[in-house]
Amino acid sequence: MRLRLTPRDVTFFDLFATLAAHLVTGADLLAQIVGAEPADRSVLADRLRDAEHDADDATHSIMKRLNQTFVTPFDRDDIYVLSSALDDCMDFMEAAGAMIVLYAVEDLPEGVNDQVATLQRAAELTADAMPRLRTMEGLEEYWIEINRLENEGDRAYRGLTAALFSHPVYQESPAGVVEMLKLKGVVDSLEDAADSFERVANTVETIFLKES
Repeated sequence: MRLRLTPRDVTFFDLFATLAAHLVTGADLLAQIVGAEPADRSVLADRLRDAEHDADDATHSIMKRLNQTFVTPFDRDDIYVLSSALDDCMDFMEAAGAMIVLYAVEDLPEGVNDQVATLQRAAELTADAMPRLRTMEGLEEYWIEINRLENEGDRAYRGLTAALFSHPVYQESPAGVVEMLKLKGVVDSLEDAADSFERVANTVETIFLKES
């Protein structure tokens, strides 16, 4: 690690850890929405929206601190990119949960469960990694595993998308096409969330390389 002669504001590490903890809550609520009966999903979606607001507040705290701090723990641009990517993870998860409720989706394809399970694991890994930014120790396994999960999620996404477009039920009538498009919106948002988790991991790797 490089020797620093000026003090750093280490509050950022706690703020990143707080933001990442909200992602774990969000991913767990999303899993509950997917597994719940349609009538029970609205309440869970409201809780997910509250978690998204909490994540927004944490992101705003990071941005406010960034504007008030002269010497940051690492590159200012990287702090901005990391906080934005973390916030995107929550935004896309919340969007998926909201669409399931707003579109009145009843039956979700089995592949959606796989997507959400991947997001839960990614959220747990991310929450575990954020405190380690303070020492930059034990981070390599984190971004390697996140990249592996994202590749796994990509395969699931492609298979799920192909199944939606080829399933005869969704091609028999205009109503079937509409239902397919609803499901495609949910699946796309879940994939966007997975991509955002990978963006977080890639940013952490960039920070690590700069600080090493």
